[in-house]
Amino acid sequence: MDNSRIIIAGGGTGGHLFPAIAIGEEIKERFPKTEIHFIGSNFGLEAKVFPVKDLLHTLLPIRGLQRGLSFNSILKNLILPFRIIKSLLKLRIIFKEFNPTLIIGTGGYASALPLFMATMKKKSIPIVLQEQNSFPGMTTRWFSKKANLICVAFKTNNLNFDKKLVVTGNPIRKNITTGDRALALKVYNMNIKKNTLFVFGGSQGSAVLNKSLESIINKFDNQSIQVLWQTGDNDYNKYKKYKSDTIKIVPFINDMAAAYALSDLVVCRSGALTLSEVTTCGKPSILIPFAAAAGNHQMKNAETLFQAGASILIEEKDLNSNKLLKDINYLINNKNTLEKMSIAAKNLGKPNATKKITDHVIHMVSNV
Repeated sequence: MDNSRIIIAGGGTGGHLFPAIAIGEEIKERFPKTEIHFIGSNFGLEAKVFPVKDLLHTLLPIRGLQRGLSFNSILKNLILPFRIIKSLLKLRIIFKEFNPTLIIGTGGYASALPLFMATMKKKSIPIVLQEQNSFPGMTTRWFSKKANLICVAFKTNNLNFDKKLVVTGNPIRKNITTGDRALALKVYNMNIKKNTLFVFGGSQGSAVLNKSLESIINKFDNQSIQVLWQTGDNDYNKYKKYKSDTIKIVPFINDMAAAYALSDLVVCRSGALTLSEVTTCGKPSILIPFAAAAGNHQMKNAETLFQAGASILIEEKDLNSNKLLKDINYLINNKNTLEKMSIAAKNLGKPNATKKITDHVIHMVSNV
């Protein structure tokens, strides 16, 4: 692997971006001479994250197909072909100058074009796919036949490639379990004696979770409960008015290790990466699956934790302020139950997933 040149493509949301970064960091740590070039989108979370992490990267002017019927959505879809052409021209230069020996795709609209470009080369470039969800995303389904290796978080019947499919778990952010609770409480100016509720809806936030929390935010016992609330950039201005000594509201959290470290209970969606982090960190949770997720994969993800006793599951159709408040109050003041849920969560975690993926990549490359 040393002296290899690897393109890692993926992004749009944290669920696709952070696995890409985790795999890249693991490869670079083990093989320092390897060159890694990340590829993402101007419109994805990676546009903020790559520069902060000082990673060699290229952002493409590509965005996903809009499913809405509004004028704005239709207009974005009409210019999509031009974005694709512009992105392909940019990729052509990258492939010529960087001359990659391997392409790793972690999903999202930012990964499809680099993978397509790899398949178009006269001398084929090995392809590795990493799929986070129980129901494979569109990019994984498109390129599964061309891939040399497919690393999945869950055993799935939706992909039937036993010889090149390996179950590894999801790669998670490096050092996610090493957050310093005392330091994190200082950073957020929170009280070490109070129970901390951490609410977030993924990297972009969740309008449903934010609205639900707003309806109960003033009903918590401020003597025993404090809240860290990540709203997402789009909703931050709408909810920042609820900030107080016991309610800390932020648009985005870079240091998730710190956020997990200070939390006693997490309320969140059930995207695959989120649950990989929650279980590895051993956090009790209340899960509210995104009802419109492809293949209903968020519900399937959540059911795994619920059946293991690691989480309470609330379907969107059953979500109301009374139920959410009742469940939060019951759990956050019940240390014995939280401890049992924490153990159950840890038993589901796969902290070595990134290492396993890298091991399989090394084996695959040596046999191509």
